[in-house]
Amino acid sequence: MAQFVVSFIAGLLFAFGLIVSGMSNPSKVLNFLDITGNWDPTLAFVMAAALLVTFPAFRFVLKRSAPLLSDRFYLPTKQQFDAPLIAGAAIFGIGWGLAGLCPGPALTALGSGATSAFVFVAAMIAGALAQKYIVQPRLAAPGATAGSRS
Repeated sequence: MAQFVVSFIAGLLFAFGLIVSGMSNPSKVLNFLDITGNWDPTLAFVMAAALLVTFPAFRFVLKRSAPLLSDRFYLPTKQQFDAPLIAGAAIFGIGWGLAGLCPGPALTALGSGATSAFVFVAAMIAGALAQKYIVQPRLAAPGATAGSRS
C-alpha cells in the first residue's frame, strides 16, 4: 500500500511539473522544436533543471543497497543498441515532433479535454497493443532475431 501511495504522489508531482513547465502544451513543445522559426528555448531550461536534480539524486540513491519500498533496484541491463530500440526511438521522436506530445504530457493533457490529447493517447494505446500482440510474438518465434523481419 505504501508503494502505491508514494507512486501516486510522485505521479501527481510529475504531472504538476509538466503543467507548470508547459510540456503538456503541444504548441509550446512544437515551438521549442522549431529552431528555424518561432523558437521557444524555455523547455531547454526545464530539461537542464531536471538534469541538475537527477544526476546528484541518482548518485545518492544508487549508493543504497535497495530502495525504501522494494527489495532491489530494477535497472536496465541491456548494453547494446539494436533495431527495435532504434526504431522505437525514431518513432517516439517523430511522434513528439509531429504532435508536440509524448506519453507523460499526453496523459496530463487529457485533463484539459483537448481532442488532440485523446487522439494521441488512443494512438499510443493502439501502438502499445500492437507491440505486445503483434511485434513481441513475432520476435519470440523460433529463428527470429531482434533485427530480423519476416
